[in-house]
Amino acid sequence: MGLQQTLRALADPIRRDILNLLKNGRMSAGDITDHFPVTAASISRHLSVLKEADLIRDTREGKYIYYELNASVLEEIMLWITDLKGENRND
Repeated sequence: MGLQQTLRALADPIRRDILNLLKNGRMSAGDITDHFPVTAASISRHLSVLKEADLIRDTREGKYIYYELNASVLEEIMLWITDLKGENRND
């Protein structure tokens, strides 16, 4: 997972909204789709981009796929931004 790929995934407002939904716990693809005025195929593509960036994980249970947030990648981004800002330096 590269920073560029992660930032690209975060650039889209629908993908950010999906991450906000998932911060409350795992959801099925259908439940996620119900929150947006776009097609299921469009949400599927957004989920794929988030998964490729390792921002979410999926688990298949029967005929359903559940998605959940991968907080460790978000923590890495926050650490990078904190370092970029120069916080926590002992200069």
